[in-house]
Amino acid sequence: MRRFEGYGVLVTGAGRGIGEATARRLAGEGGRVLVTDVDGDRAQKAAAGIRESGGEALALVCDVGDRASVEAAVAHAVREFGTLDVLVNNAYACHPDAALFEDESDEEWQRDLDITLTGAYRCARAALPHLAAAPDRRGAIVGIGSVNGEQDFGNHAYSAAKAGLASLTRTLAGHAAPRGVRVNLIAPGTVRTDAWAGREDLLAAAAAQYPLGRVGLPGDIAAAVAFLASRDAAWITGVTLPVDGGILVSRPRWGSALRGE
Repeated sequence: MRRFEGYGVLVTGAGRGIGEATARRLAGEGGRVLVTDVDGDRAQKAAAGIRESGGEALALVCDVGDRASVEAAVAHAVREFGTLDVLVNNAYACHPDAALFEDESDEEWQRDLDITLTGAYRCARAALPHLAAAPDRRGAIVGIGSVNGEQDFGNHAYSAAKAGLASLTRTLAGHAAPRGVRVNLIAPGTVRTDAWAGREDLLAAAAAQYPLGRVGLPGDIAAAVAFLASRDAAWITGVTLPVDGGILVSRPRWGSALRGE
């Protein structure tokens, strides 16, 4: 299946984890993908891996916290591909909570919101005119939210930012629909990525709480992105799609498990 043949795609935070898996999936379906990451070496490695697998990918450093960097990335995608049809807002920041809420710092709070929420806003703002110009009303924005934006799983700033993404998805979907651009969000549960390195015990405890019996894999999220970005979802906009192994229906068990109760 090559649902993205001829598409130009930009994925943020694509040097590893969910972003890399998404870039690989969309390239595997024919998309020409710009792999962006604040870490240039990671972006280059991910893009090289896609090319080795037969896909088309370029790499570029992009800091979603900087407007000029974002606008340069969008311009680069349009220049190289001739079109920009899909934006995947995946980049995020998440700092550990302080033991007491009153000890949270302004700097950490602001960092999480600026990268996770405002970064997505910067990317959507820069990309929207090009997505609106995509042929056949195929322009799409897919954001990576979190179950943290739906219920309490900790991480105050990160969770607030992800909840903000859900709201931005709804309002931007209404604004962009007349221009032929769809805007949707995915809310993953726990996903096995490098962010969990060295914490296998917590992943095992988490997996036991999921109705489907495991934590997610980056490919699970990439598959959902591919659906929402494709014409298969041509009549879907403004939604938050949980891809969470059922955790949102079993949330009461989660907190007690991680407390060892």
